[in-house]
Amino acid sequence: MRLIALDIDGTLLDSRWQLPAANRAAIAEAARRGIEVALVTGRRYDFAMPVARQIDSPLTMIVNNGALIRSKEGRTHLRHLLPRDISQRLLQLTKPWRDGAAVVFDRPREDQVMLEVLDQDDSMRYAYYSRNMEFIGLANPLETCLTEDPIQVMFSGKVAPMREAEAALRGASFAGEYGLAVTSYESKDFAMIDVIHPICSKGSSLAEWAALRGVAREEVMAIGDNHNDLEMLAFAGIPVVMRNSVPELKAFGWHETGTNDESGVAAAIEHFAFREAASCA
Repeated sequence: MRLIALDIDGTLLDSRWQLPAANRAAIAEAARRGIEVALVTGRRYDFAMPVARQIDSPLTMIVNNGALIRSKEGRTHLRHLLPRDISQRLLQLTKPWRDGAAVVFDRPREDQVMLEVLDQDDSMRYAYYSRNMEFIGLANPLETCLTEDPIQVMFSGKVAPMREAEAALRGASFAGEYGLAVTSYESKDFAMIDVIHPICSKGSSLAEWAALRGVAREEVMAIGDNHNDLEMLAFAGIPVVMRNSVPELKAFGWHETGTNDESGVAAAIEHFAFREAASCA
């Protein structure tokens, strides 16, 4: 094994969004053995970095559901932006879900995440945005922020309206000009949709990075728990799903490890990376 790809939320972090010591130790040992570790997440780079900084090992950061690949130190390796004319059409298409819309840019700090309004009474989203205020900007209407190509257009909200938004996005006449990454937490009644460049997904970007590194898919292990991890798991020679994963991922018959509260990542790394393991067909 030469490359381990790890989802963050629901996988690397426990249900309290803490990094278990066993996971940190397993990653350190993998790095000591010369295995590259990549955090592959829907998070933005700056929101993934507080997790990365807790790991005293080199890391590759595949963020924004594959739209951006950057080193832990901040060097950009690959970037696939969403054309702003497509972003403009997306915002027009999705006006019924505008209260949960954001446009995300690759900028040094200010105005990375552009919102139309920041509502303190919005308990679902305000807690996240309030922890990232240095990156937040406002634009009303939201379309006016599109002065350059963004990384993505993002929607979040309760599961039912997000399913409606997803249906509208998949049924649009220009749906072939963008890709969708959907993450759903049924127990919390919360879902997110990232609209990204059409060639991007966690899986396609992991494959692109592996090819650049000269790593065969048989030498890759991936661990995930949610819908947006599907392509990443399908690419990996050793796909591992968390016991707490959505049922759809378990249906593929891939390897299963413990839950995120049981340090399932550490168990999988110890079992598959530190000894010989057969690929999962």
